[in-house]
Formats: sequence, C-alpha cells, structure tokens
Amino acid sequence: MGLLSIFSKEKKENLDRDLEKTKENFFSRLTKAVVGKSSVDADVLDNLEEVLVSSDVGVETTLKIIKRIEERVKRDKYVSTSELNAILKDEIASLLDENNTLDADDFTLPDDVAKPYVIMVVGVNGVGKTTTIGKLAYQLKKIGKKVMLGAADTFRAAAVDQLVIWSKRVDVPIVQQGMNADPASVAFDAVSSAVAQNVDVVIIDTAGRLHNKINLMNELTKIKRVIQKVIPDAPHEILLVLDASTGQNAIEQARQFTKATEVNALALTKLDGTAKGGVVIGISDEFKIPVKYIGVGEKMEDLQVFNKSEFVDSLFREN
Repeated sequence: MGLLSIFSKEKKENLDRDLEKTKENFFSRLTKAVVGKSSVDADVLDNLEEVLVSSDVGVETTLKIIKRIEERVKRDKYVSTSELNAILKDEIASLLDENNTLDADDFTLPDDVAKPYVIMVVGVNGVGKTTTIGKLAYQLKKIGKKVMLGAADTFRAAAVDQLVIWSKRVDVPIVQQGMNADPASVAFDAVSSAVAQNVDVVIIDTAGRLHNKINLMNELTKIKRVIQKVIPDAPHEILLVLDASTGQNAIEQARQFTKATEVNALALTKLDGTAKGGVVIGISDEFKIPVKYIGVGEKMEDLQVFNKSEFVDSLFREN
C-alpha cells in the first residue's frame, strides 16, 4: 500500500469516527422505519420522512428527497427496502453535487485571485468562529501561505483577546485596535497591511450579533465597502461559521446571515460531538452554498476541508 493510500485510509477512518453519533442516530431510526416491510411503500416513505426531519436534514430538503424517491419507486414499479440505503445515498450525493459542494482533498486557494486573498468570517458568538479562524490560519500556513488576521469583532473584548492568542499560537501577524474600535477601520488596516507586506491570505473576524439585524447588515456592508477601497473585488470569500450541534438553529442562523451579506462558503463546527450531522445536507441544499470546512475536534489540526463524496460514503458506511 502506497503512502497516499495509507493517508487516505486514515482520513476515512477518522471521518467514520467523527460522524459516529450521526450515523448511530440515523441508522437506528432508518432500521425502525423499514422493519417488517419488504418494499418501499407509502408507510415506509412516511417513516423515512420522519427519520430525515429528526436527523436535522430540514423539512424542505426532506420533502425534496422523499419526492425523488417516490419518483424512482413509481418508475421502477418495485423497490425493495434493502435498496433504500443505496437510493438514499444517491439522492443525498446528488443534492450536494447540485449545490456546488466540491470534492476537495486539501487546503488550496483559487489560482485566479490576486494576492492577498481576503476571507471575511461571519457567524454568531459561540459557534467556534474565532477558533475556526485560528485553525484555518494554521492549515494555510502549513501549506506555505503567508497569513494575516484582522480582529474586527470589536464588540467583545474576549473576541479580540482570543484572536490575539490564536495569532501567537499559530505564529501569524494580527491587526487589532482593541475593544470598541470601528470594525471597518480594523478591516481596512488589516487589508492595507496585507498588501504592503505581500501577504497571501488575510482572514477578518467580524461581530456575531443577531439581536439587531439591520445593524448587522449595515456593519457587514460597511466592512466590505472599506475593504474594496484597497482591493476592489474583495472580500473573495465570505465564510459563515455554524455550530452543527445546534441543528435547526444553525439553519435559522444561515437564513439570517445570508440575508445580511453575500455568504459564499460554509464551515460547520463540532460535527464530531453531535448526532445532528444531517444539518450539513439541509443547509447546503436550502441555501445553495457549498460546505467548505468541517470542524471535528479541539486541536489545531481538527479543521478539515469538506469532501462531499467522503462525507456521504462515511454516512452510509457500516462500522
């Protein structure tokens, strides 16, 4: 077995472990849904609908999956319950395909974007936003990129302090003006410094308040506007960080943030400690935004690029 095969095997085993709670929840419910049935009929589909909704796939996405399976049953006349896993796996994979979720294997940046590549990170407090920024900085630095952080979440002193700690831990520079500074001013300084210092990637943290959506929208719009004074086509990526363990709450947060700004990538944290991993499917489908990263632990190495094929394979692979 080659070195690449060993790494690939280890990665799959790690993902199987990280998704264990989701798999146990999903398959125990799925088994009950088909008990005593030999073919996929209306009762099985009703039970399957309940399984998907209770696994935090989301109502809209669940109905879409059920409708597609109904069409296959109608077309093929007879579908056995033993085939249901394979059909369900196909439909979930198709949904992720349609939503432009890529099969990435490592941390890379687009080749056609001039330096610095600007990532603006959004999300409510407590979802692991600052930690995700630190881990992403670590992974990008590991592949040889020069990274800078911008502490524009100035609403909470703890947010600035936490990002400073991560910058020291990862050993990357940070631009910060402390608590109560103007977030847009911090973002402007960070991007200007990144240009001056020939940085490859600048990652800007932003405030995670949802209590006043108008203020949130205005603040994020202002940050984007001042960044564009330095780099007209920035930010290149607006990364929304969501806590997978909150299930439907994460979907509601995605709804609010996609209204507030043009989110074009998702990171889902705490996927290893939850039985609600189905939320990955629902969020990707409802918002047509690709999942780019998943957080599966506390260590710096525990941010992974999301590979949809490996995710679906792992979800349906028996332990």
